[in-house]
Amino acid sequence: MSATSPLVLVVEDEPAQREVLGYNLEAEGFRVARAADGEEGLLLLDEETPDIIVLDWMLPTVSGIEVCRQIKTRSDTRGIPVIMLSARSEEVDKVRGLETGADDYVVKPYSVAELIARVRAQLRRARPAAVGVMLEFEDIMLDPETHRVTRAGIALKLGPTEYRLLAHFMEKPGRVYSREQLLDRVWGRDIYVDTRTVDVHIGRLRKALCANGGDDPLRTVRGAGYALG
Repeated sequence: MSATSPLVLVVEDEPAQREVLGYNLEAEGFRVARAADGEEGLLLLDEETPDIIVLDWMLPTVSGIEVCRQIKTRSDTRGIPVIMLSARSEEVDKVRGLETGADDYVVKPYSVAELIARVRAQLRRARPAAVGVMLEFEDIMLDPETHRVTRAGIALKLGPTEYRLLAHFMEKPGRVYSREQLLDRVWGRDIYVDTRTVDVHIGRLRKALCANGGDDPLRTVRGAGYALG
């Protein structure tokens, strides 16, 4: 399993369900962080930003609804897809969950295969490169399946870090990322490197993208960070 595999945060207080879901997600190539209650889920959220969260409604300490509300009101986490799990099947409960910010709502008991399909569907929207979707920006093409990048049909040579940076930018063209956000998403929170390292790799990425001519597609936003386009 690659360190760049999508990270799923599973917040579920029932040990058997938590382990079955975690086991099956890992078997499908995902990395999994597990939390047994809402408070632990919020702590894990601060340790390493997940790509998607599978969140039980009925949790001790902090309810799933409150965890979801906090996730969706924070600027650094509001874009993370949340799939709410609940034994509540009434329409009013589904509406409440979705209005709190959940991106999907799954009623217990559920099929693990269906839930994993829903995880993939949400990731295709939020992090397409992580699930093998071809990315395109202007004349730049990135194929996550083959790790090939072309510009105007010409293959580019990118180092692994430059490739991950480009994939991250291409998932959200126009969005400005700070150096700290890029370190978190591309290097990982458990890797301690200086923020100036980002500048070095941005420079290498720019050089590779412009090796065969063409305008520099990367934009430096003074005091804020970098963006593609």
